[in-house]
Amino acid sequence: MAQKPSIPKGTRDFTPVEVAKRNYIFDIIKRQFQIFGFQPIETPSFENSDTLLGKYGDEGDRLIFKILNSGDYLNKVDDSVYKAKDLARLTPQITEKALRYDLTVPFARYVVMHQNEIDFPFKRYQIQPVWRADRPQKGRFREFYQCDADVVGANSPIQEIELIQLYDAVFTDLGLKNVVIKLNHRKILSGIAEVIGAQEKLIPFTVALDKLDKIGKEGVIKELLANGISKEAVDMAMPLFAMSGQIKNPFEVLSNFLKNSARGQQGIEELKFIIENIEKLGLSSAEVMIDVSLARGLNYYTGAIMEVAAPAEVSMGSIGGGGRYDDLTGIFGMKDLSGVGISFGLDRIYLVLEELELFPETIDQSVQVLFVNFGEKEAIATLPLIRTLRAQGIKTDLYPAYAKLQKQFKYANNRNIPYVVLLGKDELEQKSVVVKNMAEGSQRSYSWKELEQFIEVL
Repeated sequence: MAQKPSIPKGTRDFTPVEVAKRNYIFDIIKRQFQIFGFQPIETPSFENSDTLLGKYGDEGDRLIFKILNSGDYLNKVDDSVYKAKDLARLTPQITEKALRYDLTVPFARYVVMHQNEIDFPFKRYQIQPVWRADRPQKGRFREFYQCDADVVGANSPIQEIELIQLYDAVFTDLGLKNVVIKLNHRKILSGIAEVIGAQEKLIPFTVALDKLDKIGKEGVIKELLANGISKEAVDMAMPLFAMSGQIKNPFEVLSNFLKNSARGQQGIEELKFIIENIEKLGLSSAEVMIDVSLARGLNYYTGAIMEVAAPAEVSMGSIGGGGRYDDLTGIFGMKDLSGVGISFGLDRIYLVLEELELFPETIDQSVQVLFVNFGEKEAIATLPLIRTLRAQGIKTDLYPAYAKLQKQFKYANNRNIPYVVLLGKDELEQKSVVVKNMAEGSQRSYSWKELEQFIEVL
């Protein structure tokens, strides 16, 4: 007996309705990207391993899907390496490529390779899938789409203000209210590490802090201690992180804590500039909040960082995030090119809209008008009428084969088609059609010449 087919964990098939809902989100995000002046690019689904590895920290590197070399790749492996089962030495010999982990590092590679063709500052958007060897759970998949917008070649914090406005514009279009955009600054985190005497442990410090929502305060403390950060240092910092989200304006507390850190003070001033101007401009659907525990553990962030939390009534992690990176292209040899970008988590946004019932009722309406099929002669007669409706942008279809009327009406109901058109033997002789409104159960006759009147109803 044939084995029942399956798909890899963390991946999904999408039904026509699900695709329609995803496209609804895509279209809104893409429209706002374009309104804000971003240009589209695309990059390959896989990159050379050395492009990706080492850019996301040890945690990220472990989640990168590696692609085995083609052919007899094991034949080229040194016997001593193979017998020793030394993964660090074996991996480069059997794999040279990997599926992209995000869109930001490939974008940095793109900028370096195409720098002579780009007009800077360069505002790009990119909507493509990425892959992570993560443990699948609600809202977390191994294959998922990212919708990114980045600006490179501009170091003004005005860009952060614009990106926050972009988030707000998209969520407003989606009807998503009470979204919280959490802000912090890597210079503030660096200043905290400096004040508590853990400056040399900045990376493990931020990586552990980034897990606060997942493993809780005790888990973070345990990881910090395991990474060689003293108990005294942890005790000094923890009260600061405990205040996140509890006070509207934590700048006074931060300024006092970081009074001896020039870098920390710089981060406070840059963050204040963003917050003050956002408050002057106002937002429609989102609110901005300082979260000192926000770390975004990716190594390339250097300035303001942000993460978007779904409305409180939905149990969901972040639905977007981003930040500033002052020298991401430097890893590919192009120094001193500042950039800032954000990403929308399509799959989580989808789940939020579904739970809050924010998708339009007609979103799965792929056909507005269905012509019943009474046989070949009648079906041929419908084709000019169908062409007329389609020319007006009306989604129109002919039931593809002759079948009982009851079956065709059931098909229309199942597909949520609002109008069914009948052109049988009598209508063919009279050069007319009968249009049935499926919601109301009413029907009306039109001559072929009166079809424009039906179009006006639509």
